[in-house]
Amino acid sequence: MKTECPPEQLEFDNVGRRKLVAAFDGEHISSDGGLALLHRRDQRFGLLRKFAECFKDLRKPELIEHTVEELVRQRVFGIACGYEDVVDHETLRNDPLLAAVVGKSEPQRQPLASPSTLNRLELTPADATAQARYRKVVYDSQAIENFFVDAFLDAHPVPLREVVLDLDATDDPIHGTQEGRFFHGYYGNSCYLPLYLFAGNFLLCARLRTQA
Repeated sequence: MKTECPPEQLEFDNVGRRKLVAAFDGEHISSDGGLALLHRRDQRFGLLRKFAECFKDLRKPELIEHTVEELVRQRVFGIACGYEDVVDHETLRNDPLLAAVVGKSEPQRQPLASPSTLNRLELTPADATAQARYRKVVYDSQAIENFFVDAFLDAHPVPLREVVLDLDATDDPIHGTQEGRFFHGYYGNSCYLPLYLFAGNFLLCARLRTQA
């Protein structure tokens, strides 16, 4: 029995001025088609734009190649597709669909951020200043905490009569010499043991603890 693929294209919402479609005749392709759906949801609620506002950019404007929002979108979309390690972006930075949903208008000429650039986003200390040599994108921990709570409240147009909070800890195994690691006897390995605060399916807070 011969299988025939339909010639029609699958159309999604536009990304800026670019038309986003799924076809079966492309050469430079992406294997993460779910990004189109994630992008559509993000466009509706603007979560990543709001999350990017929790960072302060101390870089010189004339030297910026990747905006904070682009860096945040690249990292979050990558994690959502199962690429937890920053090193994965050495290849992902050339993915045409990821570039489109991040906001690059010409992905062939404008590759996404490299792993070293994304590291600067994630590892910049909270007290960094504009005089720092490399790490100048500073996170605001209080703003990030407020972001999770605000997202939870915005998801309920009608105020909830009751909110039940659930606190739980989950081990995150460590396979290197990361700062803050410790050995946990119950899990039998070196790990982080973050404490999570949930309201139903919504994550409201995550606290990294360095000891059991």
